[in-house]
Amino acid sequence: MDPLATLLDGPRARGAFLLRSILSPPWSLRIADRAPLTLMYLVSGGAWVVPDAEPAVRMRPGDIAVVRGPEPYTVADDPATAPRIVIRPGQVSTGPDGELCDEMDLGVRTWGDDPQGSAVLISGTYQMGGEVSRRLLTALPHVLHLPGEAWHSSLPALLSEEVVRDLPGQDIVLDRLLDLLLIAVLRAWLSRPEAGAPGWYAARSDPVVGPALNLLHDNPAHPWTVASLAAQSGVSRAALGRRFTEVVGEPPMSYLTGWRLALAADLLREPDATVAAVARKVGYSTPFAFSTAFKRVRGVSPQRHREGAPAAGGVAATR
Repeated sequence: MDPLATLLDGPRARGAFLLRSILSPPWSLRIADRAPLTLMYLVSGGAWVVPDAEPAVRMRPGDIAVVRGPEPYTVADDPATAPRIVIRPGQVSTGPDGELCDEMDLGVRTWGDDPQGSAVLISGTYQMGGEVSRRLLTALPHVLHLPGEAWHSSLPALLSEEVVRDLPGQDIVLDRLLDLLLIAVLRAWLSRPEAGAPGWYAARSDPVVGPALNLLHDNPAHPWTVASLAAQSGVSRAALGRRFTEVVGEPPMSYLTGWRLALAADLLREPDATVAAVARKVGYSTPFAFSTAFKRVRGVSPQRHREGAPAAGGVAATR
């Protein structure tokens, strides 16, 4: 499996929060839900995504934005419009004063201040950190903006149709549609020159590093050394070590450790996973060795991670 495929294998929505918002200017939503990731598709009208510490991003009809949490941000018709509604953890909507907004229901998964509003925004929010792997989150900017004209997909329109349907099994349909749309957006975005994709993404097409990366991702449990990796990649040990560090930004064995532990962090979220089984699956001979490495890199033990304790340093604690 190529490195991009392993990265995109992460999204697993479970009861994601899907909503169609219909709003009339002036409008402004302060998003303080601490969700790890939110995808927004602007159907009509205009909108701005306004991070607290970065430039505002303008959205036009057909555009998609992916916003990485948990830092708060604002979505508004204009960057100058003051927030009128605050979205809090648990997707609770209040006014700036904390009073609940209980008169904005416009139908099935539809919400807003005007049924005829000019701005229609579809949003899908991953609500649990384990639903999106940290190795995916760390590859993203705070706000990823993909203009509508930059790609072609039927998925946004399909999500717009499905989000307002009330049928048996609809939550599962929406979860999978959100995953598919996110994956399609990320693939389109990473292929753009201005994306500033991580080093390993560019490395996938490098004649020296690409084969080595594929080997590491295909079989992380193998007892790799730089020498064995170089031999199977068809290059010298020195050439591989030098080129890998130059392109990816770290030596092969350092990358392998990060990849193993990132994979382990996702595996530990599976209901039936045990520390011993995960240790074997990612290449550690004993649970003790695995636990020591995991805690050193992530700041919590594997067991604490399974229980939902945050890693030291938050998202940035994992490659």
